[in-house]
Amino acid sequence: MKGIRNSLVGLALSATGAFAANAADLTIATVNNGHMIEMQKLTPEFEKAHPGIKLKWVVLEEGILRQRVTTDISTKGGQFDVMTIGMYEAPIWGKNKWLVPLEFSAGYDVDDILPAMRGGLSHDGKLFAAPFYGESSMIMYRKDLVEAAGMKIEDNPTWGHIRKVAAALHKPDQGVFGICLRGKPGWGDNMAFITTMANSFGAQWFNMDWKPALDSQAWKDAVTFYVDLLTKYGPPGSEGNSFNEILALINEGKCGMWIDATIAASFVTDPKQSKVADKMAFAQSPYKATKKGANWLWAWALAIPAGTKQADNAKKFIEWATSKKYIELVASKNGWGSVPTGTRKSTYDNPKFQEAATFDEAELKAILSANPSDSTMNKSPYVGVQFAAIPEFQAIGIAVGQQMTAALAGKVSVEQALANAQKAADREMRKAGYY
Repeated sequence: MKGIRNSLVGLALSATGAFAANAADLTIATVNNGHMIEMQKLTPEFEKAHPGIKLKWVVLEEGILRQRVTTDISTKGGQFDVMTIGMYEAPIWGKNKWLVPLEFSAGYDVDDILPAMRGGLSHDGKLFAAPFYGESSMIMYRKDLVEAAGMKIEDNPTWGHIRKVAAALHKPDQGVFGICLRGKPGWGDNMAFITTMANSFGAQWFNMDWKPALDSQAWKDAVTFYVDLLTKYGPPGSEGNSFNEILALINEGKCGMWIDATIAASFVTDPKQSKVADKMAFAQSPYKATKKGANWLWAWALAIPAGTKQADNAKKFIEWATSKKYIELVASKNGWGSVPTGTRKSTYDNPKFQEAATFDEAELKAILSANPSDSTMNKSPYVGVQFAAIPEFQAIGIAVGQQMTAALAGKVSVEQALANAQKAADREMRKAGYY
């Protein structure tokens, strides 16, 4: 989905005008992904259960959302009462006291949240964001096309094998591209994928002295492979593709393979959305030199900015939207194969979910295998798989992402892109006083 989708949606309460005028407005900033769109549609369910609260939505493309909420919280702008953030922001902003710590009623069952998700959204033992859905990354592929080509994809294949499969599946004259991967610039867009690929080639963002390591041979090998793979076997215009653009291509049957967020599995296997729903299969992510850091770990989570005057109502909304009951609500309306996943043990233990979701084992295996504290072949000073959990990383990741997109588009060589990236990262780290 191109551009910005910035709509404020307020659904009226089924109450008198006088009562509605007194209702507390909660402004929620969220990303334009499928599960969030569904949450927005369920606004009447929340408002019916909480007749004193009215929800207003600001729905944004991923990169724009990150810019807006970061600017708002760092300047204490006060535009939002609930923010959709992730594992990068939650511990840093919690440490800065920019977020309200979250405590819920006993019925919420916080211990049911997967430890990887709870830990990644906490600082100093306090939960600062509640996961709406969680994810790792994995291979999603057309099993019919792979079988017809006489190929196989098993868990953790080598990148060399993936290249061979992509070559075998690539038939642009028939409207099928061998592989689709993120190319749109951003620390959470192309760099989320490219970092996991680079990790598996033996690369890392920083060495133990906090010096950027983007000029390493491992980074050069990984990015060269990435650019060559997409240039030869990817769709045209890959430099503009992120999650939603590729999801649309997959669902139209135009991609043989996609390596991306596990959360996509529920969309690509949904016959209401996907023309190839019954033809999709899943495997653990590829690697080159090491399996460490080959698949990312992330959660889109809901948090309360410290400046809001609606903290109590915001907490009620977050408890509702991230609860077991909310998952059951979505299941009752759309089926168990369409619920937000990656957050709660009880979801994966539910026989109804196991029966409906052909991807459940692969998704959970990927999530449990990701280790933010040990994600690179050589020892690194930072925590994080597809990012480094330091305040300076956001600016660095954006700058590097732009260089990677330029290389993919053929505007600069891989060598020049990485040299530019190294300079940008070095400048930020020196400015921050790391050395």
